[in-house]
Amino acid sequence: MRPIVSLILILSLAGCAGGYHRAKREMAAPTARVVTPAGTTTALAGAVVIAPAAAPVAKPFATGPIQRACLASDRKARSRELCGCIQAVADKTLSGSDQRLAVSFYSDPHRAQDIRQSDRDSHRRFWTTYREYTDRAERTCR
Repeated sequence: MRPIVSLILILSLAGCAGGYHRAKREMAAPTARVVTPAGTTTALAGAVVIAPAAAPVAKPFATGPIQRACLASDRKARSRELCGCIQAVADKTLSGSDQRLAVSFYSDPHRAQDIRQSDRDSHRRFWTTYREYTDRAERTCR
């Protein structure tokens, strides 16, 4: 009777598509985490995740005064996608009047230096907001 029970146990483990050894491998496999564009994570235990080195992420896009000034500029790196992304970040960060002031920097870069060095409180507030905007645009659009 004992040999029959042993045989049934062996066959049942063999029928588990790998039995003990497969279960051991799956438990030892690291858990992969997949981050969705919305920022949520999903755990994939025992799964092999093959992803490109840098999965493309859709960049924001908008049209407006900064986008038009960017496209009209003579900068080599300008493109419709980059300028639209910069505008989308500006829409989230800068007020309308701040955007109009920032547009003037495209045609007169020295004006940005004048604003940055100005002693006026309004210029200081603008420059603080503008630096946050440029930092955010660089992180988002590159």
